[in-house]
Amino acid sequence: MPDSLLALESFSVTYPGQGERAVDRVSLTLSAGEKLGLVGESGCGKSTLGRAALRLLPKPTELQGWVWFNGESVLDFSPQRLRRFRGEAIALVFQDPMTRLNPLMTIGDHCTETLRAHRSDISQAAAKDRAIAVLEKVNIPASRFGQYPHEFSGGMRQRVAIALAMILEPKLIVADEPTTSLDVTVSAQILDELTRLCDDLGTTLVLISHDLSLVAEYCDRVAVMYQGRVVEEGAAAAVFQHPQDAYTRSLVESALQMQQAEGLAYTAAPTEPILRLLDLTQHYTLEANPIARLLGGQPQVIRAVDGVSLDIYPGEVVGLVGESGCGKSTLSRTILQLVKPTGGQVMFGGTDLTTLSREAMRQQRRQLQMVFQDPHACLNPMMSVGKSIADPLLIHGLATVAEAKKQAHDMLARVSLNPTADFFDRFPGDLSGGQQQRVAIARALITHPKLVICDEPVSMLDATVQTQVLELMIALKQEFDLTYLFITHDLWVARFMCDRIAVMQQGKIVELAPTKTLFESPQHPYTQTLLQAAPVLASQV
Repeated sequence: MPDSLLALESFSVTYPGQGERAVDRVSLTLSAGEKLGLVGESGCGKSTLGRAALRLLPKPTELQGWVWFNGESVLDFSPQRLRRFRGEAIALVFQDPMTRLNPLMTIGDHCTETLRAHRSDISQAAAKDRAIAVLEKVNIPASRFGQYPHEFSGGMRQRVAIALAMILEPKLIVADEPTTSLDVTVSAQILDELTRLCDDLGTTLVLISHDLSLVAEYCDRVAVMYQGRVVEEGAAAAVFQHPQDAYTRSLVESALQMQQAEGLAYTAAPTEPILRLLDLTQHYTLEANPIARLLGGQPQVIRAVDGVSLDIYPGEVVGLVGESGCGKSTLSRTILQLVKPTGGQVMFGGTDLTTLSREAMRQQRRQLQMVFQDPHACLNPMMSVGKSIADPLLIHGLATVAEAKKQAHDMLARVSLNPTADFFDRFPGDLSGGQQQRVAIARALITHPKLVICDEPVSMLDATVQTQVLELMIALKQEFDLTYLFITHDLWVARFMCDRIAVMQQGKIVELAPTKTLFESPQHPYTQTLLQAAPVLASQV
């Protein structure tokens, strides 16, 4: 196909030991400068297709059909040709930035190493200048050049991953959920930058996403995948406004249902809160390097959480929204005492958690659970899914081994991982990102806690599964009398789920209001900016 930059013809992928194809006879073409959105439910084959274009799949994986790039057969590339091809011709932005970042290397070293590995003639100084310029395009200041990945928030790590993909100016960028962990304002900035790069350099973009609104806004065409196949393809506006396939219609209807939710009406809260934060602070000190100290440089203080006071009442769902790096996740970890606060109190059921011993806090965690933003943070890759879910019951002595196994099967069914026998003995690495997230939710809820802190619990799920999981969480809340602190960057999810919403900026809560009130009459300028930046999927006509 001489006019195509990338072409797939009857392309299929079968993973070792899997009977069914992960990608089943897909044919797609991409022209230079085109922007294609690839959407579909978790596990449908979107990410597999993106990795297959770079031949990043495990060696025993069976590939059938053809993949052409600029008229060359990618499946016939030698290892040397593949090395040049990856990064220079085509780059991938991974869904999980930590799979791309070496925890022992600084952010700056990641960028300069990538440049010098492909361009041996570039000097170290020139590589650093280029790296700083690219990092600044994704809002990473030069002052953080020498820091390590663990010193960045999840959203900031994602921006670094995007910078690494952009640094060699490839002809094609495959962005696999590049804004999953970013708030709406930064998400818009990142996608504006990506699409500007495509326009300036004639770069082709494949945007893999479960967010139909983003795809509608930034892509020319869309391909909808279901069970390994492309079930519908066409101009983005036409597909989303007049979907032909039944599965596409269900995706669009779920997305519209989320965005058109009225917001929950807030009712008067009981007198005593279940959780009370009193002037909570979490400050980190970054020491100046030795040379800077000799020149009189002072340590830099990062005020991740800066005097937060908040009451959460039994049975309530309180949303916490704000930009990446504003302190949302740090606040959640401080509440759980995973990191000790530098000041303030965390009162849970009348007990100040900041004063408890390690053993006493361990006992409290039966009643105080968390669903992490990154399921890798709570799932042991060497432990089966069933054992991961059952493990908290055994740790707290709440069930025998046999009882824990039965309850784990029941919880798998509750988070829509059916048939449960197919998932119980599998490992996290065998699951898609969305499936891992559902396992993390099941693990958090297995002890029937009183308060669950949810840190982006549905950020990696497609619209239909996202709605199902949120409705499940609402049902579980009613069934087990749960209270949620719901952290999200998705304002539509917050409106769908929450009674009240707290808006966080630079470590402080700048606005707190009932959900309906916040959306109808936001008071703080930052809240107004967030709402204006939220992408909207046009209604069907």
